[in-house]
Amino acid sequence: MEAMTQAATPYFSIGLTGGIGCGKSTVANLFAARGATIVDTDEIAHSLTAPGGAAMPALLAQFGDGAADARGAMDRAKMRELVFSDPQAKARLEAILHPRIRAATLAAAASATGSYVIFAVPLLVESGGWVERVNRVLVIDCQESLQVVRVMQRNGLSEAQVKAIMATQATRSMRLAAADDVIDNNGDLAALEPQIALLHEVYLAFSKRMAGMASQHL
Repeated sequence: MEAMTQAATPYFSIGLTGGIGCGKSTVANLFAARGATIVDTDEIAHSLTAPGGAAMPALLAQFGDGAADARGAMDRAKMRELVFSDPQAKARLEAILHPRIRAATLAAAASATGSYVIFAVPLLVESGGWVERVNRVLVIDCQESLQVVRVMQRNGLSEAQVKAIMATQATRSMRLAAADDVIDNNGDLAALEPQIALLHEVYLAFSKRMAGMASQHL
């Protein structure tokens, strides 16, 4: 990709992605600490499917009361099992969630006050549309074996469960092929800091350049 692609946004934007367990949230938090606005599509999805969430009426109408847990939130474990085994159920779930997630994402970005906007999108490569909507794609990369260990420790899942989730995601090589920038997260927090500091300066420069180009057309 070129240094600055044509994104359908008036602000400089980065799409941040990576496989499960690669450390997307950690990286996003470190950019936020430097003044970036983070729009996390996972957090938005959780809010939509929380008790009283905006997507819950449609989910219950489509999948029945069994789609909710005792709190009234979407039963994520049950729905995960369903969509893994039934592609049509997956399509119906996505038809409910994806338009709502996108609308909430755009609304959050429109009110951003940071130096630039980072869209944290776990399935950015898989979605097909996000790459064209951001100026740059940032991939958080690590060894697949490390992904498995991290998710097993974090979520209490079995190795087989983690690998099943990974099998539904883009491959490591597919993500790297889509990347403009890559952060190596095979190490610890100390190894992340200088990579993020460097990219932050790059993104600030791009953001200022975009602002300058916009002002010339006023």
